[in-house]
Amino acid sequence: MTKTTDRKSLDLGCNNRPRNPYNYEQLYGIDLAPQIIDGLTYVQANLALEAIPFENSYFDCVTAFDFIEHIPRQLLSLDTHKIRLPFVELMNEIWRVLKPGGTFYAVTPVYPSAAAFQDPTHVNFISKETHEYFCGSSPMANMYGFTGRFEKLRAESVVFKTTLTAEKTRAKDLYHLEKRIINPRRLSHFLWELKAEK
Repeated sequence: MTKTTDRKSLDLGCNNRPRNPYNYEQLYGIDLAPQIIDGLTYVQANLALEAIPFENSYFDCVTAFDFIEHIPRQLLSLDTHKIRLPFVELMNEIWRVLKPGGTFYAVTPVYPSAAAFQDPTHVNFISKETHEYFCGSSPMANMYGFTGRFEKLRAESVVFKTTLTAEKTRAKDLYHLEKRIINPRRLSHFLWELKAEK
């Protein structure tokens, strides 16, 4: 797959292995820990507490590999003593920094797989229907303060290693190959490919 020029991709929770499933030329990353990675524009931030530190409609793609399950659904604000909804706030931020028609590509362990629960830092358990709260003409998450809107392009159970490229033909072939030779219970992750409607 050749690199797509002039397109920008942001990988959330990139650690020292930023993902770039669309093979965009300009790769950015955000993580809690400081990183120095050649060819990567990196920002250190805690996205459970902070906004994504980029301007509106800046990215063609935002990715999150094994990340959203680490963002709490609720937190008590020590300043105001009110409940905050960091996961909903993050989804607002993802929508905000995406260009119109930009893509949110997320892969996360999914309930009821053991992978969703075994890591003690997983605090946001995702089901196969969670993405629906952020999609459609009137997303259900509006009642919780979500102000964006996504269109579902793809939402499916996957084997993690088949998701590293968004190239549908290759990913689909790998998926079917894996499904034939691996017990379906090994499909521990769920893929969201959502388009920002603006």
